[in-house]
Amino acid sequence: MPQERLPRRMTAVLLNGHGGVEQLEFRNDVPVPTPGAGEVLIRVGAAGVNNTDINTRTAWYSRGDDSGWTGAAMEFPRIQGADACGRIVAVGESVDPHRLGERVLVEPVFRGAKVRYFGSECDGAFAEFARVPAAHAYRIDSALTDAELASFPCAYSAAENMLERLHLLAGETVLVTGASGGVGSAAIQLARRRGATVFAIAGESKADAVMSFGAGRVLARGSNLSRALGRESVDAVVDVVGGGQFPALLEVLKRRGRYAVAGAIAGPVVELDLRTLYLKDLRLLGCTVLEPQVFGNLVGYIERGEITPVIAAVRPLSEIVAAQQAFLDRRQVGKIILQP
Repeated sequence: MPQERLPRRMTAVLLNGHGGVEQLEFRNDVPVPTPGAGEVLIRVGAAGVNNTDINTRTAWYSRGDDSGWTGAAMEFPRIQGADACGRIVAVGESVDPHRLGERVLVEPVFRGAKVRYFGSECDGAFAEFARVPAAHAYRIDSALTDAELASFPCAYSAAENMLERLHLLAGETVLVTGASGGVGSAAIQLARRRGATVFAIAGESKADAVMSFGAGRVLARGSNLSRALGRESVDAVVDVVGGGQFPALLEVLKRRGRYAVAGAIAGPVVELDLRTLYLKDLRLLGCTVLEPQVFGNLVGYIERGEITPVIAAVRPLSEIVAAQQAFLDRRQVGKIILQP
């Protein structure tokens, strides 16, 4: 396929600094990036809204000068957006030109000499066009829409990475926190795919939706977990919440149980009794950089129809502020998707 003639300017949302939504600037005069060696340019069909977009904007990750995911200071302006589905419209040097026209999902964590996160350490998907390493643009063959496909990359890869690190097996029992959110709902589907039994924690109003994802039982947020499930009753925990419930999660883990975390929406500072950790031989796993096989496996699950997108709303990119505000209200179940 010949390379199409591309515009010089594009629509994009610039993050101009840390702070509130006033730092988000919708523009239609942003230069279209040029792919370098080993890179491709994709025309973005859809991009998902994630916690990481808001956390990066507000400098939630910062513990000093390290306001980005990697511990480095953020560079502004930055185009955010960790989720992207689109088509390759240009290729850089050393990239096979036959890839032009491919429909792709972007793996949001770029491994290499230095790890970079799409939409944090480099520009992301809140734009008409995005430049990504060719190795992280995965061809996908699916009847799903761009909006449906854009719901997968960040949340589902984070969830699958936790399950991979936990070595979750068929027949085991896993407890998932934040189960109505993007990562939580993904973890339920992906754990069920592995043949595990899933207990989930979610708001009472969302219990039916969470059950529909495949949870065997839904516990209301704030429940006494030891009373509801029994002490030392689950093999593994997938946590994106943290906060005050952390000690209770370790109490319900069996001896030699495994705990994986990839978020802390209820608070990053928790209480840990080291006696619980060492006397029960527990394993605590922090999960950010994806294992090499995770994203390729995820694409296969999508193509075979083994997992299902969960969409709350689709909005134009120009409504990014309203989309983030709706996301923070946490009334929706599933992903909010933006289309340029």
